[in-house]
Amino acid sequence: MLGRTANGLFWMFRYIERAENTARLIDAGLRMSLTSLHDREEEWASVLRSSGVFAAFSDNYPEVTSANAVNFLLRDKANPSSVLSAIESARNNGRMVRTALTREAWEATNECYLEMKTLLSRKTAEAELPAIIDKIKQYTGLIRGAFHGTMLRTDRYNFSRIGTFIERADNTARILDVKYYLLLPAASYVGSSLDNVQWETILRSVSAHRAYGWVYEGNYKPANIADFLILNGRMPRSLAYCYDKINANLSYLEREYGKRHPVQDTAAATLGMLREHEIQAIMDRGLHEFLQDFISQNSRVAAEIANAYRFDQD
Repeated sequence: MLGRTANGLFWMFRYIERAENTARLIDAGLRMSLTSLHDREEEWASVLRSSGVFAAFSDNYPEVTSANAVNFLLRDKANPSSVLSAIESARNNGRMVRTALTREAWEATNECYLEMKTLLSRKTAEAELPAIIDKIKQYTGLIRGAFHGTMLRTDRYNFSRIGTFIERADNTARILDVKYYLLLPAASYVGSSLDNVQWETILRSVSAHRAYGWVYEGNYKPANIADFLILNGRMPRSLAYCYDKINANLSYLEREYGKRHPVQDTAAATLGMLREHEIQAIMDRGLHEFLQDFISQNSRVAAEIANAYRFDQD
């Protein structure tokens, strides 16, 4: 397959995942701002930092407010990672590789773009946010459903899936990092009902609240929640799950092309690191530091994939 086609599929599904996860990040910020005892604007600044767009936001807005932060993350064309920008980029990549997609996968992508273009044509009031976030999750889910149900399990499928899980791992790490930045007003609050409510919102934002309850019987401890979203291989948005799937899809590509690349070793080492760690060691070292290291490692894997499969070549 041409490197340009592999690149288009990889990024199409990265952008679809990014749109959904940016919406989830907004949801995390909204939920936690409603339970906070301190400055809501500083919390939204923390969300912007965790999403990696704080500098770009500062170039376009005079001050951090909840309305400005939501607008920048949701619909601002000046932010290439906004929900609307990501969906438009996904559609553009899909159009470029149209012949590599089934009709159903393309139509679901196009419908998502048209619906979001209308829905996000104006600034969104805070009261409307939950319904809009649900719509974004619904339409991106329809794209994945159409794709899974109709695509052959070939290299096209594998590049698309790798893009999905690279992006999902990045965003799960960033959503967890929001909690790190949302510092409580005093150390006495750590482990309190307020602290627990804020951690619970993380689970709700990644649609893992009920699943967590099945595993931990509703015992909301920060270490348990971090363990669930980092190390639990059965949780489909955990870092460990994402890297298990990335390794599997890279193995399929190795068999299909008959060649192994260094990225396979890098991805395997990342999965091995996640399997060998225990959550208490991560918490003792520092959750923020661990997540920042993981985000850097995940970016390295993405770059090595692009190099190995010549994404910049026809």
